[in-house]
Amino acid sequence: PPHPACRYNFNHERWGFIVQATRFARVCMEDAFRYAHRRKTFGKPLVEHPVIRWKLAEMARQVESTHAMLETLTYQMCTMSKEEQNANLAGDCALIKAHATKVFEYCAREAAQIFGGNSYIRGGSQGERVERLYREVRAYAIPGGSEEILLDLGIRQAMKSAVTARAKM
Repeated sequence: PPHPACRYNFNHERWGFIVQATRFARVCMEDAFRYAHRRKTFGKPLVEHPVIRWKLAEMARQVESTHAMLETLTYQMCTMSKEEQNANLAGDCALIKAHATKVFEYCAREAAQIFGGNSYIRGGSQGERVERLYREVRAYAIPGGSEEILLDLGIRQAMKSAVTARAKM
């Protein structure tokens, strides 16, 4: 198992990656939404195609739920002592970091699908931000712990909390 310091010392670092990944996922979603309203295919705006609306809705569902988790975690980090954070938030930070980067990756991929060829042309194209973000997704998923390490840390922390809670009953 990782050293105990790994569970706690990265809470704030992971929080920063959660913030960035959530924001970048939202940028992908917003850019795709605007493009889908502007771009016409088969004589109508792209957004009038049900599959495109589904992609946008799925991105929105994931981004908004991730943002809500981030807000809750931020509140806890602002109101708990360092000791309470270390005891209670390492698992949550790990799980939310893994989730936020997966949502970012999903939104980047779906935005690229909506932009089509415009999503892989570097510099000056309509999909320039989506192209850059899609390239950079892994740079947010790996630091602070890979998904597998974070998910394992999160579940081990939950198991430890469950055992402690039962002991107090």
